[in-house]
Amino acid sequence: MRLNWSKASPQAYKSMLGLEAVLEQSGLELPLLEMVRLRASQLNGCAYCVQMHANDARRGGASEARLQTVCVWRESAHFSARERAALAWTESLTRLSSQHPSDAEYAELGEHFDDAEIANLTLAVATINAWNRFGVGFALKAE
Repeated sequence: MRLNWSKASPQAYKSMLGLEAVLEQSGLELPLLEMVRLRASQLNGCAYCVQMHANDARRGGASEARLQTVCVWRESAHFSARERAALAWTESLTRLSSQHPSDAEYAELGEHFDDAEIANLTLAVATINAWNRFGVGFALKAE
């Protein structure tokens, strides 16, 4: 590890935990949040976060089939329409440098989530992307 950032800036770490507390109270189902966290972490190449969120999802009851196919969710029958909309949103927001969410993706999101859920889902994507940047930037290793 390059830097123990949580000790170097405890206020930053506390702020990140505050975002997680908001997500816990957001009403979004935990299995959905874990799939979003896992998919963004895969895209960002954060091995530490991929391992952590796969394990968290498994402890939360996610099947091995879901965990094994989240990286190819478009070709998998293991995800609901709601989850597919969330995963598409996750990918678009995580890949902002190369693509922006389309109007069609946003419309699909609106078919499965209300306005508050869309805002909270976006917070979840933003938060895991921030965690990934700490993990990758400071070379956190999966155990």
